[in-house]
Amino acid sequence: MPIKTIFFGSPDFALPTLNTLRNSPEIDLRAALTQPDKPAGRGKRLTPTPVKALALEFSLDCLQPASLKDETVLPWLRHYQPDVIVVVAYGGFVPKSIRELPKYGCVNLHPSLLPKYRGAAPMQWAILNGETMTGNSTMYLAKGWDSGDIIYQEIEPILPTDTYGSLSARLAEKGAALIVKSLIDIDLGVAPRIPQSDDDATFAPLLQNEDAKIQWRRPAKAIHDQVRGLNPVPASFTLYQNERWKILRTEVIHEPSREPGRLITTQFNTIRVAAADAVVEILELQPAGGKPMTAAQFLRGRKLIDGVKFD
Repeated sequence: MPIKTIFFGSPDFALPTLNTLRNSPEIDLRAALTQPDKPAGRGKRLTPTPVKALALEFSLDCLQPASLKDETVLPWLRHYQPDVIVVVAYGGFVPKSIRELPKYGCVNLHPSLLPKYRGAAPMQWAILNGETMTGNSTMYLAKGWDSGDIIYQEIEPILPTDTYGSLSARLAEKGAALIVKSLIDIDLGVAPRIPQSDDDATFAPLLQNEDAKIQWRRPAKAIHDQVRGLNPVPASFTLYQNERWKILRTEVIHEPSREPGRLITTQFNTIRVAAADAVVEILELQPAGGKPMTAAQFLRGRKLIDGVKFD
């Protein structure tokens, strides 16, 4: 019989799994649970999560509790008699009362090779740290964040051209298939269950504003990896004469540097800034109040002064 499944998730990253569960003959997708609608955009209009929008498209019942401890949640879950709850980027801690409700527990997709990069921002931190390899893990939810027994893992290279956006899209698609494989093998009784080593754990906490600000005294490659890891959101930034610029794409130029943060040249429609050991060329940026544009487009309407220092 198909595996009776309820889905917990919220952002775009969760959509491939929701879609794959919906279209898998082995899965009986019964309902979805997501975060409440939130104000978004300039008009601050209440906007549903991407998961809610897709669930409604599928005519799935979709619950949006303010908290999973809300008294309506457990009766709602019991009504659907799930064999398993699949959790992908839901955005909140799943309490024991819910983890123990389904026959097979709660199965989570986490975009790292656990126990590395436990936490809310594993893909961003992997790129920021210059990693060349990451992957997906499926695991059982447990008391600690991202600490449950591992079911399957799948390695994915981080390409030199990858951004957070491109890596996230790939891992989301591949993770959807890994979730379905995990559920089928759990139902067949052949899925592994491998405890994690807490001693080997590393962490990927929520990004703070200071994580996005470019520190020009760092090595050029570290700055380049920061820009990749925070593109498209929240986007790295720097200050030019107190004006905030989002820096969206860069390249490392291996040539002698100057004082870190100094604008070296704008010749040939390029913006090059000194880092600790080399030069960072800004390929694409978004000035305050403006749209994303290439350096050449930006320089057509703006003259920069060589030697000015970025903060």
